[in-house]
Amino acid sequence: MRFGIIGSGSWATAIAKILTDKGHTINWWIRNEETISHIQQRKHNPHYLSSVDFNISRLSMSSDIKTVISDSDVLVIAVPSAYIESVIEQLNPGEWTGKKIVSAVKGLLPKQDILLNYYLKLKFDISLDNYFAVLGPCHAEEVAEEKLSYLTISGVDITTASVIASHFSNDYINTIINPDILGVQYAAVLKNIYALGAGIAHGLDYGDNFLSVYIANAADEMAGFLQKSGAEHIVVGEHEGEDPITHRKTPNYAASVYLGDLLVTCYSLYSRNRTFGNMIGKGYSVKAAQLELNMVAEGYNASRCIWHISQSINAPMPIAETIYKILWENVKASAGFKRIEQVLV
Repeated sequence: MRFGIIGSGSWATAIAKILTDKGHTINWWIRNEETISHIQQRKHNPHYLSSVDFNISRLSMSSDIKTVISDSDVLVIAVPSAYIESVIEQLNPGEWTGKKIVSAVKGLLPKQDILLNYYLKLKFDISLDNYFAVLGPCHAEEVAEEKLSYLTISGVDITTASVIASHFSNDYINTIINPDILGVQYAAVLKNIYALGAGIAHGLDYGDNFLSVYIANAADEMAGFLQKSGAEHIVVGEHEGEDPITHRKTPNYAASVYLGDLLVTCYSLYSRNRTFGNMIGKGYSVKAAQLELNMVAEGYNASRCIWHISQSINAPMPIAETIYKILWENVKASAGFKRIEQVLV
């Protein structure tokens, strides 16, 4: 398989490291020619995960996205959700023919409140059979340090998902296969919203006792949304047999890609959503927090998207709704969390 990566942020850079460490020569779309030149000369991304040194012979970098797509069989899209449309809207459906798409996006396209697979189907008629997702729990910073991490590769075509997963697996990456392509993506969106809320709670000086109850209730709320949105495998303690090859239990809601990713994103100091929320809790405005963070916190736009979706599918989400109102409707963080206190069980 010839892999191409679209994007050059921290997660894209981590994926580039994983694939090149596996021995792949990758095609890498990077918008900025200066960044390409820097990587060619100094062997690291100057803006993200600068501790990662690349074998330059395994990088074919270009600012021409059409070239990267043409030269690749599998395309990993690792662009923040808010910018995806501007990056790929100029392409035509024929350029995607025969390509497998792997989403490394952890958000919804904010203009339409939809997952990437729906946008690709509407815009380019890309079938769900050719679409996959790579998800955590996995922080880019720990990939850079080669700390053991777990990636979930999801797709309705389990055979191809397994093949793709084999190219991500190495000494510091274990891979798990999951067929619940819609559920895992929604879970990745929701955990960012709840992590942002966990940060707000920390900024408001709530302690670990409160946070544990908050996360437990967020997990329950997330499960309710996933049920309403048609996700699979969300019952805790029940498994539908085991994988015939690995003999692992089949995934359920307690699996790493659902509950595990929620936990690490709410607790980890690497979590940009938690960091963003912490600033909101301490009194920063949204604009000031965005400038201070200088990276995209996917939970911000996602909170509004999920609020819209929850209204349409009638999924009660008092925690996520309150976080949305704090971020978008000028509800004071302290007042919002007083409301959240009343719904926790």
